[in-house]
Amino acid sequence: MSDKRAKDLYLLRKSWRMLLMICAFATMLFSLAFTYYLAREIEKDEKARVGEMAAAYKTLVSSSEGLEIEEALRMIQKNESIPVIWVSSNNELLDSKNIRDKDILEHQESLNAYLRKLKEKNQVVSFKVNDFELPQLLYYDASFLLKMVKLYPYLLFALVSVFLVLALVGLTISRQAEQKQLWVGMAKETAHQLGTPLSSLSAWVDYLEVKFEGTDDAFVVDELRKDVARLELVADRFSKIGSKPTLENRNVVELIRGIVNYMSSRATKSVAFNIYDHTDGDNFMMLNASLFEWVMENLIKNALDAMEGVGQINITIDIISGSLVIDVQDSGKGIAPNKIKSIFEPGFSTKKRGWGLGLTLSQRIIEQYHKGKIFVKESTIGKGTTFRIQFRKDIVE
Repeated sequence: MSDKRAKDLYLLRKSWRMLLMICAFATMLFSLAFTYYLAREIEKDEKARVGEMAAAYKTLVSSSEGLEIEEALRMIQKNESIPVIWVSSNNELLDSKNIRDKDILEHQESLNAYLRKLKEKNQVVSFKVNDFELPQLLYYDASFLLKMVKLYPYLLFALVSVFLVLALVGLTISRQAEQKQLWVGMAKETAHQLGTPLSSLSAWVDYLEVKFEGTDDAFVVDELRKDVARLELVADRFSKIGSKPTLENRNVVELIRGIVNYMSSRATKSVAFNIYDHTDGDNFMMLNASLFEWVMENLIKNALDAMEGVGQINITIDIISGSLVIDVQDSGKGIAPNKIKSIFEPGFSTKKRGWGLGLTLSQRIIEQYHKGKIFVKESTIGKGTTFRIQFRKDIVE
């Protein structure tokens, strides 16, 4: 798989979450619009039916025609869903229908409170029996169907939210599992592939050591042996990915000094390295030295790339609130604020080459294997970036 294809695959999977959220939002928006339309139609229908019932109640009181009264009673009996309360002009209860809470009808205070609530919603129809009396009032509430239609968007929102959360969790777990398989497989295969040429290189270094012994070029053999040893260390690191590493009590400052000595000899002379130890000797941690060195090398390489061969790298080791803290500060170009949250994600890289897994693996080594933290403490465009590694001594020791 090519670098570009691998990055495109990671970016595509990253967009799945956004696509899910857009689909969920569109579903909820459509449902809200549709249920709002349904609610308005049901509301208009119920209001019209209440108007017909008000006319029917007026007929019951004012008419003496048997057919008219019979038709009015039939109209009232047809209402099996809309709660209505018929009261006189002085709020005396005359009739009610479909009221589920009987306490409302049995206590005047409850009745008055309920009627005030309906009046505030403008859910009341007035009608006069004759011109000499004050109007009587027919209060009505929303039917159970209308209430359920209005409640539906909230239920849908809850269901879609639960589905969305479960889907995102499932995607995250699936992606993490696939990433783990990818890292482990790639690392094991790399370590295996390096084994044969390393053995051959080691033999050639032994041959050159005999050949150049006592000559002015003997230092070349020493440098070659250091690089072969470094390659063997890299192969060992890759072989440990996916396996639980062995932790040993190590001097962090000494490990960092060794890494800086190796990296500085291979950097340009225009890069200054500074180590500041503020631990007062309290710098021992339970670490896997090989993997920890890998993380530090990766941070230093990123710093060198950001500075383009000119600048300063400051490494500060300190004890803060019971934690051993390592700050790696460079004077490079900095990281844009909108990219800081993405730098530890697989596939993220500002370089044209590479898979963008360096910081991802570093985070895995620090947080999963050593129970620590690694994050961008601060970054300013044009001034530089500071990465922080933090180990809680009460956990790892």
